[in-house]
Amino acid sequence: MSKEPKEPLFSKKNKKLVTEPLADNNPITVQVLGICSALAITVQVNQAIVMSLSVLFVMMVGNVVISLLRNLIPSRIRIIVQLVVVAALVIVVNEVLAAYMPDISEKLSVFVGLIITNCIIMGRFEAFAMANKPWPSLIDGFGNAMGYAILLIIVSVFRELFGSGTLMGFQIFGDYIAGDGLYQYGYANNNLMILPPMALIIVGVIIWVQRAKNPALIEEH
Repeated sequence: MSKEPKEPLFSKKNKKLVTEPLADNNPITVQVLGICSALAITVQVNQAIVMSLSVLFVMMVGNVVISLLRNLIPSRIRIIVQLVVVAALVIVVNEVLAAYMPDISEKLSVFVGLIITNCIIMGRFEAFAMANKPWPSLIDGFGNAMGYAILLIIVSVFRELFGSGTLMGFQIFGDYIAGDGLYQYGYANNNLMILPPMALIIVGVIIWVQRAKNPALIEEH
């Protein structure tokens, strides 16, 4: 009996699972998922990075677990099983953050818990992991999590830099010093940048630029 040839681990198909979510099928700018965290926790780059790493862990491990269980999960309770898996992983993330990064854990607070209902994660569980083997599922989880992370970090860079004059907590623009008469020195914080509507505006501009450069995205979505 002839065996079917095994697909290479880094085949062209598998590479697309990583590259497509970074641009042409980005979960935030193209699929318009995961917008809530893009608005809520992008005031500082540190928060965006920690949230991105948390989602990366949950999505990659969760995709693999769901893929391994896909033939054992009864169809009528598959969503419940998916929620149990993601909830267990989020609890692990939350406990690790609380133990080793208490300050950031406090700032992220409820948003870490909301990873459980993140549309991107549940969507990949249902649309991909339930129908594919563990390795492609792992790659798919990585690609979509990185697509999510890139947008979060871009938005947080703009908001922290122009909202607080810092990046990663380090002062970039000089402190604002009131001078005599018409002369004033340094950078006055732009409080508008740290408000949620500005995050929505930045995401909207990124979506506009991306679709202006690739009109096919408008027809497809």
